[in-house]
Amino acid sequence: MKVLCLNPGSTSTKIAVFEDGKQIFLINIKHSAEEIAKYKSVIDQYKFREEIILRTLADNGIDKSEFDAIVGRGGLVRPIPSGTYEVNDALLADLHACVGGEHASNLGGILADSIASDIPGCRAFITEPVVVDEMCDLARVAGHPEFKRISIFHTLNQKATAKHYAREVGVPYDSLNLIIAHLGGGVSVGAHCKGKVIDVNNALNGEGPFSPERSGTLPAQQLADLCFSGKYTPEEVKKMICGRGGVVAYLGTNDFYEVELKMVDDARYKFIADAFLYNVAKEIGAMAAVLKGKVDAILITGGVAKGKGMMEDLAEYVKFIAPVKIYPGEDEMAALAMNGFAVLEGREEVKVYS
Repeated sequence: MKVLCLNPGSTSTKIAVFEDGKQIFLINIKHSAEEIAKYKSVIDQYKFREEIILRTLADNGIDKSEFDAIVGRGGLVRPIPSGTYEVNDALLADLHACVGGEHASNLGGILADSIASDIPGCRAFITEPVVVDEMCDLARVAGHPEFKRISIFHTLNQKATAKHYAREVGVPYDSLNLIIAHLGGGVSVGAHCKGKVIDVNNALNGEGPFSPERSGTLPAQQLADLCFSGKYTPEEVKKMICGRGGVVAYLGTNDFYEVELKMVDDARYKFIADAFLYNVAKEIGAMAAVLKGKVDAILITGGVAKGKGMMEDLAEYVKFIAPVKIYPGEDEMAALAMNGFAVLEGREEVKVYS
């Protein structure tokens, strides 16, 4: 069996081909600002990106007719349970309408469906989108009836890491209590209770630890005062929360590798790096409380987890809770493929979006 995996980003489209579970092709196609600027919306880009994908496959001698499935990164659809979903009319309508917001990931299902529709017998899926919602009702209460906590997190990587750990220790994922911290451009810390993420910070819209480019939780009164100060537009405030917040706001860079290099000689970099770890550790502690202290392991993943010294410092904060294991980086393409093959081989049941 052969599967094509698609992961559209804001300025790139990553594609990978897997055959019988093994990756045989991978490329990250960059799109210039000039190319992207031609389109009024993200959704308008889909034909442009599809043509590049098909041309890249052909140029590398990959016959699209051999694909059994196309698996796209899940977008900002309506909140749904964890799993792999076959692309249908309802899903396509919500992706085109950007019901959960405009994001490049919305193109994943649209591209998968468009390419698969031209291949006899080929199926189109999305899997583990960021809006997977398994939160318990108590976790939704935000503190005022006008507000509600919502689930937006790095579902694909968190679930893949959890299942990888479960295979390593030889027990089912749904028998474990895990705390998983994804440390990337955004940070999400989830409480995995017997296979469900019952609480997690909103990693996109301002909640939890700050990250390389997101502010995380901000002091509410100060934020309200800033919003009505007349100094900033609504778009500028949104950028403070996501895009120009966190480490990049303090240090002018969102590259943690650069931070690690400079913190050796520059106290400012060391201080912000320490503050980052402090806040992540606090969130891990909060999730330990959610799980009532019954935690089998704490798993740290994402690009920032490549910093060995920093991860040792983070582990010092939280290792009293449970054993800490580091899974540096993330392999979203392998996770997409793994879930696609699981459905094709009948190991997991495909879900229906409605």
